[in-house]
Amino acid sequence: MIVTNASRAAVAAKQATSTIPIVFEVMGEPVSMGLVASLARPGGNLTGVSGFGTELSGKQVELIKEVVPGLTKLAVLRNPTSVGAAAVIREIETVAKSLGVRPQVFNVDVPDKLEAAFAAMAKERANALLVTADAMLATQRKRILPLVEKARLPAMYVQTPSWVENGGLMSYSASLPDQFRKVATYVDKILKGAKPADLPVQQPTKFEFIINLKAAKQIGLAIPPNVLARADKVIK
Repeated sequence: MIVTNASRAAVAAKQATSTIPIVFEVMGEPVSMGLVASLARPGGNLTGVSGFGTELSGKQVELIKEVVPGLTKLAVLRNPTSVGAAAVIREIETVAKSLGVRPQVFNVDVPDKLEAAFAAMAKERANALLVTADAMLATQRKRILPLVEKARLPAMYVQTPSWVENGGLMSYSASLPDQFRKVATYVDKILKGAKPADLPVQQPTKFEFIINLKAAKQIGLAIPPNVLARADKVIK
């Protein structure tokens, strides 16, 4: 069996074998990625857990707008080679437009382009930042977080505890521990004889909204009480 926890890894695993069972955890939508035929009946040798990547991006934009009411220009940091990147941007653009916000996409496909991207954000006078889900960007968090702090940008991340616990302002996404419990359940079922083709792709049932008040204080940002009350975890 193969277990993956990133979209690119799931795609690579599918390309590598059509016989070994694969259980994935991805942030995006598995059908549009070509991983499964449908959520209800995956078909083939893959199944797993989807984190509703595109829908979550829209919710993230809404939360940023609540935290920064005067938001007009939202910088979006993404890796254009990331699986599902285009669909995520479409969702961000749709929700942002409805809120009177103009998204500005800054593409970074290799770490050495990060500094240039943040320089461009400053030039464009972005009011806030959304860092999209991507394995490469996640591995560069120790490089990205100081750049965000220097730019004094309120920023939203896809939840992995390391972003917010290491100084990021806030994150919203499916609960990763809950997602991986679902993955473990499917691994157990397949090892006991179930076929991936017959196991529906599971969708998130638990979400986490985390706020770091230390990060807010550093940039002089007051988190509205109604937003703070909805947080699942607050770092003080």
